[in-house]
Amino acid sequence: MPLHRVVVTGMAGVTSLGADWPTIEANFTASRSGIRRMDEWDRFTELNTRLGGPVDHFETPRHWTRKQLRSMGRVSKLSVAAAERALADAGLLDDPSIADGRMGVACGSSTGSTEEIKAFGNMLLNSVADGLNANSYIRMMPHTTAANISIFFRLKGRVIPTSSACTSGSQGIGYAYEAIKFGRLPMMLAGGAEELCPTEAMVFDALYATSLKNETPQLSPRPYDAARDGLVIGEGAGMLVLESLEHAQARGARIHAELIGFGSNADGQHATKPEHTTMRQAMQLALDDAGLSAESIGYVNGHGTATEQGDIAETQATAELFGSRMPISSQKSFLGHTLGACGALESWFSIEMMNRDRYIHTLNLTHLDPRCSALDYIVDAPRQMQHEYVMNNNFAFGGINTSLIFRRWP
Repeated sequence: MPLHRVVVTGMAGVTSLGADWPTIEANFTASRSGIRRMDEWDRFTELNTRLGGPVDHFETPRHWTRKQLRSMGRVSKLSVAAAERALADAGLLDDPSIADGRMGVACGSSTGSTEEIKAFGNMLLNSVADGLNANSYIRMMPHTTAANISIFFRLKGRVIPTSSACTSGSQGIGYAYEAIKFGRLPMMLAGGAEELCPTEAMVFDALYATSLKNETPQLSPRPYDAARDGLVIGEGAGMLVLESLEHAQARGARIHAELIGFGSNADGQHATKPEHTTMRQAMQLALDDAGLSAESIGYVNGHGTATEQGDIAETQATAELFGSRMPISSQKSFLGHTLGACGALESWFSIEMMNRDRYIHTLNLTHLDPRCSALDYIVDAPRQMQHEYVMNNNFAFGGINTSLIFRRWP
């Protein structure tokens, strides 16, 4: 069976710093943070952090109908909005070909919409069904993003839900790539999303892993920095349109990049303690899949959560494989950790940076933690570089590691 080359023909996202690349890049260039103090969290007295990266001005498009919205909580609305923009970017929005079985979706989030979880919890605690209706479970279920995208755009190809915390988006892209590469179907929507919820901040708060710079939100998070004090939870969605090269060329599509490598594995040891050995192996799996040597990669988009163990393990793995010459940065310094969305958003950013020869710096990285391995950290301002191959890495609770490699389209 012949293997198919896979290309990216559509890209879009929704973030706290904008929903199009020119706006987001302008904010990155100005070192403008999407993090703010979440005053609305003050009622949670046992939650220590008050920092978040919300999408404050998101509104559902006016052409979406009440019937379409019934099954969508906020996380699904974000993902469908990103998918609609990505399809439009690919020239496929409303094209009959996406609804005849040729397109599927691979997408995920850490959890479904938490408003519905709260309503079901109220039922269990107080024996009342206030706020529950026929669509409550659809909005709450772990695969709500993938299912709602499929239904909204009438996609009849395979649905691959990827609810794997911080690798939901990158696994969605990786599994979509494999579905096309091995000839299962020619087109996939792929990505991830997350709605901001104080319960997610509490998860990391309980691990003493959240930033407490509550009165200076612009100074946090600080990936790889000696003065970091933890991560900040963000919100957003990112989606890519992937196609087989033959399919894209046959319809005259604009090609943003080629996806040539995907690696994913598990630490197999601890749910929350990252292992640099298996992180490195995931990157090597992606290199092997792409048929590349480590020397070919020009830039690594780091996971960069601003947690002590995560930053140290990730940089050890990267330096062991690539050496100290490797340029690296993390956009979580601007947006916070968008969990299920980060792998998709950072893949989008990686492609945009590669195509423009302009790589965004890590915000708030002023004094490198000496326990982080020596790498070429991009700091202070964007850097002009020209590379043919870039890698995007993500690592998740459960010990799940992913690595994606994108190639500049000639």
